[in-house]
Amino acid sequence: MIKLPEPRHDSETSIESALRRRQSVREFSREALTLAEVSQLLWAAQGTTDPEGRRTAPSAGALYPLEVFLVSGKQGGLAAGVYRYRPREHDLVCVAEGDWRAKLATAALEQDRLANAPVTIVITAVYERTARKYKQRAERYVHMEVGHAVENVHLQAVALDLGTVVVGAFDDAEVKRVLSLPANEQPLCLMPVRKPTHSDSASNVLCR
Repeated sequence: MIKLPEPRHDSETSIESALRRRQSVREFSREALTLAEVSQLLWAAQGTTDPEGRRTAPSAGALYPLEVFLVSGKQGGLAAGVYRYRPREHDLVCVAEGDWRAKLATAALEQDRLANAPVTIVITAVYERTARKYKQRAERYVHMEVGHAVENVHLQAVALDLGTVVVGAFDDAEVKRVLSLPANEQPLCLMPVRKPTHSDSASNVLCR
């Protein structure tokens, strides 16, 4: 278990500035992230905002079907490995030791940016948590929720002068193997994060 630094709750970046600057970034420098930056990104995705456990992203019925993983290379304060983020504890639990970034890139149809980024955030879902209350509408609600979480990560990355992009093209079964997911948990998206070398152009961007 790795306790993460406490997330900050304020910055000099306004929400308007973050929205204006937000874009998909595919070109990355080789500079690693700090543990504080990793902490802030994970908190933005699914961190808690009060003692009752409410999170940064809205959830239908507060059922919280999303899970967040970190696939990381070796960097300051963090050994290479696959980690599950625990929102209430604000910590990381190691799922698999070693550098799994190349295997994740292979699972994502050989997208090298996943092998080269220092970390990739993976968001998964357990649909049954929402389906217990919302039945056939659960899938729709879960997909709304992952959109909220993804945009949180994008805006937080901007505030940290980092870049990310949403990757939706991957082999579900292979990603599940990398993360050691149970049968009822499904991967929804991958987000490699790193210092950008420059702002990407608007052309050929998955989610501008």
